[in-house]
Formats: sequence, C-alpha cells, structure tokens
Amino acid sequence: MNGRFRLSSDPRELGLDASRWRQACALAEDLTARDDVPALTLCVVRDDRLLEPFACGRLGLAPDSEPVTADSRFVVASLTKPIVAMGIVRLAELGRLSLNDRVSEHLPEFDAAPKRPTTIRHLLTHTSGLPDMLPNNLALRRGQAPLSKFVSGACGVTLDFPPGRGVQYQSLGFALLGEIIARVSGRTCGEFLQSEFFRPLGMDDTSLEQACAPASGAAIAEIRVPEEMQGGHDWNWNSAYWRGLGAPWGGLISTAKDLAVYCGMMLRGGEWQGVRVLSPASVLAATSNQLEAFHDISESDRRTRPWGLGWRGAWPAHAATFGDLLSPAAYGHWGATGTLFWVDPTLRMAAVLLSTQPLDRDRSPLVRISNALTASAL
Repeated sequence: MNGRFRLSSDPRELGLDASRWRQACALAEDLTARDDVPALTLCVVRDDRLLEPFACGRLGLAPDSEPVTADSRFVVASLTKPIVAMGIVRLAELGRLSLNDRVSEHLPEFDAAPKRPTTIRHLLTHTSGLPDMLPNNLALRRGQAPLSKFVSGACGVTLDFPPGRGVQYQSLGFALLGEIIARVSGRTCGEFLQSEFFRPLGMDDTSLEQACAPASGAAIAEIRVPEEMQGGHDWNWNSAYWRGLGAPWGGLISTAKDLAVYCGMMLRGGEWQGVRVLSPASVLAATSNQLEAFHDISESDRRTRPWGLGWRGAWPAHAATFGDLLSPAAYGHWGATGTLFWVDPTLRMAAVLLSTQPLDRDRSPLVRISNALTASAL
C-alpha cells in the first residue's frame, strides 16, 4: 500500500465522532441492502490523514456478484471536470497559457465570429454559452466516435448566449479544455494529469485514458445505467469504449481513496504528504467565486450559485446541494453516475462518496450520508 495514504482505522484519530461515522456507514449499508444503490464507497480526509474507506454492496449488478471493496474502481463522471480544470490551472502556473486567453488562440478552429470573445476562463466557469452536450451526443457514442469528433462538434456548435452573459452547465467546454491541455503540453490530457497529479500524489488506481490504466487491473464497479443507455453495452458507461475514451468531461476512473488524496491536496493548498503539485495561490483562485468577475451575470447567480475554476461552490438552498451542514467555504462536484465529493476548509475536512446508481439529485440519498459525515466532525 502506498505510504502516502497513511490510512487510519479509528475515526477518532481524525477528530471524528466514531458513533456518527458509523451512522453514515449504516446509512450506506441500508441503501445497498435495499438495492437502492448497488455499490457505495466512502472516504474521509481531515488535515493530513485519511480514514480507512468504507465499502458496501456488490461489484456487479447480478445478485451473486462479488462484494465491492475499498480498492474497487468507479467511473466517476463529472468529478472529472474540476480535476481537468486544475490541469489548466497548472499550465497557467507554468506560464504556458493565461485564463483570459481566447480559446481560438489555442484552438484555431473555434473561430466563428460569435465565439471569438470566448476565453478559457469562460469554459472553466460555465459562462461560455456552449450547450451541455452536442445534439448528436448519443449518436456519436453509439457509433463509438473518437474524442476528436466531440471536440470538432464543440468547435462547430452554436452558442446559446454570448460568452460571459449567463451561466449554463456545459460539458462541451471541458471537451475543449482537454484539447487545450493536449495541444499546449504536447501530451494527451490523461497523460498530463497522470504526470502532474496522479503519479506524484500516489493515486495509482486513477486514470482518464486506457493507456494510463493501472497495471493492477483493479475491477471497475458496474453502473446501473439509465433507461436511455440500456442495451448499449458497446457504448454506455460500462463499455470498454467509454472507459477508454478519455472524456475530459466525465471519463475518469478512480477509487474513493485516490480521490480523497486529491481532495486532501486541495484542502492543504496544493500539497500532500510533502509533495506539492499546485501553489496555494492556484488553489485559492480555483475555489473562490469567479462569477464575481462577470458584470453581466445576474446578481442572484453570482451570490447563490457560485462557480470557481471547475469547482462548484456551496449552493445550500439548491436541490443539488452537497450537504445541509457544510460551511459557505465548501466546494466540490457531483457526477451523473452517482458520485460526489466536497472539500470544506472551515471543517478542515473532505469527503468522497462513490456509487453505481445514477441519482436524481433533487432527492439524492447521498446528501443524507454527506450530512452524517459532516456531523461527525468535532
């Protein structure tokens, strides 16, 4: 086991109430026992310590499937986005680009007149005006299109509003950010993240692309896919195609333990166990409300639904909140496959919840588990 994880088996060593931690685990066990969620893993980091991950449920969807373990890997969907965003921030640290660069400076094909004002900052803050997905997204996936087809589609699609004039969640912006990382660094997005973050931090079970998959071949938990993906065994979230595509908007495969290390690095201002991968200034900028800089964004969006650089701020009154008990300083992200992570600097704590049940975030049971985890902090 990688020494940089420094796993604790006793929640009290992290300053957590042991009975409340067990309550969070019991909530997870109840969900899997009732088959509301096939599999769940939880991991908490506080200061520089990780609590031994808790896992329950089964690795596959078949009733007789083997149990999921703390080492099982999950397709984490949009938890990918803030990690890709920090890849862009790392390039800014290195002086290879600026967040106010126009996208067309790095992707000349993104050159239609209405798109020319679009900056990298717009992509990072969901203010570009791009739609979330391409109109032919499912058709491309059914045809097992390469990543380049999604990038060219994002370059050609019509904006829904001028850049900087609104906020709209957009996965296509991260398709472009991944391509910018590739062109500026000279490596694929997955290779860049591997060399700059995953390898230095000891995240040995994390990969964005098949070429970077761990040698261990650790099992990947099977997702109970939504209706529109059923029967799509060659292109849905469980397919070899999707797992190998390297989608910068949602293709990361990881474990709760690895992602807890990443969140711990963010919690500690870019450093983990003596390894620094980002500067404190970068972490502060990425996790601050960047919408304040856009005067054409409505005041209510800036105040109640803030975005950092790829990281979503705390939206306590929104249906898709990370939890009811987190501080205003908290930030994190959701994933469509039933995943969630958050970092709360006020509590000096972060949590990762990975499941295999796509959840309606308006009524997500993960929020209840998140509340129980938050309440365990003393």
